[in-house]
Amino acid sequence: MKVGVQLPEVERVVHWSELREMCVGAEAAGFDSVWVGDHLLYRGDDRPERGPLDAWSVLAALAASTERVELGPLVTCTGFRPPGLLARTAAAVDDISGGRLVLGLGCGWNRAEFEAFGYPYSRRVDRFAEAFDMVRRLLSGERVTTRGEFFELRDAVLHPAPLRRPPLMIGSNSPRMLSIALPHVERWNTWWDDFSNTAEGFAKLNESITAAAERAGRDPTEIHRSACLLVELDPATKERRVPDGVTPVRGGADAVAAALDEMAQAGADEVILVADPINLSSIDELGEALAVLGND
Repeated sequence: MKVGVQLPEVERVVHWSELREMCVGAEAAGFDSVWVGDHLLYRGDDRPERGPLDAWSVLAALAASTERVELGPLVTCTGFRPPGLLARTAAAVDDISGGRLVLGLGCGWNRAEFEAFGYPYSRRVDRFAEAFDMVRRLLSGERVTTRGEFFELRDAVLHPAPLRRPPLMIGSNSPRMLSIALPHVERWNTWWDDFSNTAEGFAKLNESITAAAERAGRDPTEIHRSACLLVELDPATKERRVPDGVTPVRGGADAVAAALDEMAQAGADEVILVADPINLSSIDELGEALAVLGND
């Protein structure tokens, strides 16, 4: 099983130097992948207005700063960029990384950021369906002419040609989103509160993905399953808000290693650790769990 880590997003203000330090540290610690959130703005709750650095700018810089780890957005919103531009950006980051990009895709959910930056929020799944088709075809090296309700391409092609089509990952549990993406993607991802942060919850959700893959005409074994797992390393920090009914993994390296093993037994091909707090010390501590897992 692969193990990844998510870099901080809006837990606090984080600039490039710290993001780079954590990503390089994660690679040195033995993590298989490093992920960044793709958001523009958070507002409307009782916390201060906040937002992360641009995800694709960060991914390009991380691609040039690392050698081994897979990199990807968790996940990128197809509503924030025209599909042709998104495909070109993804191809460039994959090239910079030497073929290490995983292109996580979703339709977005945070209405405030759509409205603040002038992107339409309505019919997000319809827009996703059009954009997804265009992005995957361009990244496959096709010359694309198509006119949809929302987007249009006229003899569009990526130059220079993509090194490859990066693996596509759908970040959704919505039946309609899955019906659009599962015929084509290599990977699926789910967030920790979608399965109550437990191996039992993940196993149940995973069964529904197997059924959805079969309905989409895919061999379920072809779909790489990944799950985000919330890990609390310092109870005094509380950078993340946890809803009722969800318990973070607690207890240090041995507990994290045990939780990872349980997730593997539940069918996870990859677990992406979401640490609270998330800083270089946390990455080093989680790296100890990788060592324990490797020794078992």
